[in-house]
Amino acid sequence: MIILKTAEEIEKIRVASRYAMEILQYLGGFVKGGIKTIDLETACEERIKKIGSVKAAFKGYNGFPYCLCVSVNDEVVHGMPGDRILREGDIVSLDFGIVHDGFYGDTALTYSVGELGERKIGNLLKVTKEALDRGIAQAKEGNRLHDISHAIQSHVEEAGFSVVREFVGHGIGRSLHEEPQVPNYGKKGTGIRLKKGMVLAIEPMVNMGKGDVVIRENGWTAATKDGSLSAHFEHTVAITDNGAEILSRP
Repeated sequence: MIILKTAEEIEKIRVASRYAMEILQYLGGFVKGGIKTIDLETACEERIKKIGSVKAAFKGYNGFPYCLCVSVNDEVVHGMPGDRILREGDIVSLDFGIVHDGFYGDTALTYSVGELGERKIGNLLKVTKEALDRGIAQAKEGNRLHDISHAIQSHVEEAGFSVVREFVGHGIGRSLHEEPQVPNYGKKGTGIRLKKGMVLAIEPMVNMGKGDVVIRENGWTAATKDGSLSAHFEHTVAITDNGAEILSRP
């Protein structure tokens, strides 16, 4: 069931989403060569404690043991912080959610570690960001759900990259994952009709090679099957009278 949100509920989701994005941007200052991925988790936990009024959405969710998902290079999503040391030229996707006053916000950013040695890697990040923006532009009342999906897929594939199909965006509100699912591929003009009051976490995951993924031995981390790099960006977005409103904009 799709739950339409009131203006007051959207405002609460906005607060949670802004906290999530502000923490991710704060963590960007820690992304550099020589640090362990667990150091990002530690910095995240310390920031949450300093704010005081928020809780990490992911920790304990279906048994996930960390606040932060840290996915490096060929890891698509749900990477676990640990002893892996970041190197110059790596890319790191940080996926993070917050609960505040009973409502969730969900965001993701992909950072480069120092200078990227290959132009195509920088283009992967650029295209993934652009695909998110194009998907968000279609999140308006009267459009169809897969108008979002098609906008993302077409931009990614025109650039020579691939969307991941196994993982999708989602509705969000009092629960981290609500209906509807928001795939990053689809046929324009299909899917449910979008309505004012829907709040969606839109999150393209884009691979430099093929879109196929495998799950690592930890049971959580998804990685590209062909070993190619992957990028991930996400915003929490409300459908309003004025079109799409990005609630996770800092």
